[in-house]
Amino acid sequence: MKLAILSRNGSLYSTRRLVEAARVRGHTVRVLDPLRCYLRIAPGGFAMRYKGKPVAGYDAVIPRIGTSVTRYATAVLRQFELMGVYSPNPSDAILRARDKLRAHQLLAAQGIGLPTTVFGDNPDDTDDLLSLLGPPPHVIKLNEGTQGAGVMLTEKPAASRAAVEALRGLYANFLVQEFVAEAGGADLRCFVVGDRVVAAMRRQAPDGEFRSNLHRGGQASPAQADAQEQAVAVGSARALGLGVAGVDLVQSSRGPLVLEVNSTPGLEGIELACRVDVAGAVIEYVAGNISC
Repeated sequence: MKLAILSRNGSLYSTRRLVEAARVRGHTVRVLDPLRCYLRIAPGGFAMRYKGKPVAGYDAVIPRIGTSVTRYATAVLRQFELMGVYSPNPSDAILRARDKLRAHQLLAAQGIGLPTTVFGDNPDDTDDLLSLLGPPPHVIKLNEGTQGAGVMLTEKPAASRAAVEALRGLYANFLVQEFVAEAGGADLRCFVVGDRVVAAMRRQAPDGEFRSNLHRGGQASPAQADAQEQAVAVGSARALGLGVAGVDLVQSSRGPLVLEVNSTPGLEGIELACRVDVAGAVIEYVAGNISC
């Protein structure tokens, strides 16, 4: 298999591990910076060049696309798709996952549990909007934030209203969600590859923090997702069209709830916590779909 990995930085842990896993399995692999790819678009003539040379002959491409380059990088990925190259995470699936509002709508339509979420635009509707959610605490999230950035917890109605009004004043897109107190500041990251969870880790927020992201000081430990959690994680990835995903769940009184579905999940935290070759599982999944 001739494989391309779309990544801005080939030295990042996740990119390096995918390269290593591909090469140890006998595949040819190259890291391509998506911002250095440029495209020719014409009827019957999709083409791409990279640093002055044609990009051709690839069997598969694995996207490692950061949020800051989503628009351009997904256009590059779409060009690969139009050139007949397979990707475990298609461009439209990545765009669905990056838009939290759209993702929540699609998950809810499939009956997948998630924290109750409200969304509105007009300041005149703020009080009624928050009443649809119920009393605080409330979690307010930027629609395209990552790694816990752009997420805040408000504990009083006045604080929720003030945060909503401030974000509207900045023309930010955001959601307001119920706070799942019984989760105790912990969540479960399930790494989905195809139709199975290949690894799972429990993340615990530090004292005084409600976000469990490792980038926010959360502590990771290996975990075993139960049958229900696995079904919810795999179903969530499938609902968005992702073959590889990190699905974050919290336990509630009504079962596991999906916080987020990440289309570019990091490998470092989960591989080090679980001692599982997640990169190898991704490469084998991609190779298996090529050979089908």
